[in-house]
Amino acid sequence: MSKLHWKPGTLLAPVPPALISCGTMEKPNVMTAAWTGIIASDPAITYVSIRPSRYSHKLISENKEFVINLPTLTLAEITDWCGVKSGAKVDKFKETGLTAERCEYITAPAIAESPVSIECKVIDIQHYGTHDMFVAEIMGVNVDEQYVSADGTLHFEKMGILGYMHGFYYTMGRQLGKFGYSVEKGKKTPTVKKTKR
Repeated sequence: MSKLHWKPGTLLAPVPPALISCGTMEKPNVMTAAWTGIIASDPAITYVSIRPSRYSHKLISENKEFVINLPTLTLAEITDWCGVKSGAKVDKFKETGLTAERCEYITAPAIAESPVSIECKVIDIQHYGTHDMFVAEIMGVNVDEQYVSADGTLHFEKMGILGYMHGFYYTMGRQLGKFGYSVEKGKKTPTVKKTKR
């Protein structure tokens, strides 16, 4: 198997094309950002990287709060639209019909239509080239109860969560196993399956 060598780029994928809500309940705003993820698990620390020219950058810098809302297949077009339009020029909640929802621990709004909303409070801002990274502590997580079974299991595979890869949107949904399934009792060590060329 041969590989091409490309210049450095943003090919880590898939990433979530998250709907980042910010502002206030009275004046909510939302943008789409794929540069987000987890930094630490205890305490739970996350981040979102935003260009300084974005309207959301200004709001998050002022309020030090934001919500990471995971979009689904039914929100795909809205997710793309919110990444193209500027909140400085248009009320994205009003135009798209998204519903601003009160959070438990912060004043920034969540998006009611998102099955998972992660409440975040900024603890640091780092400047890296084209983007500023807003490092935040996760204050709380809100999950749509229809995706939680009686035993408390969260079923991401039923949500139709979106993934973003190199300029394109995809849906996720096929569950392959749980953490540690490769070493369960009685299993052989997994090996690469060779194919004839």
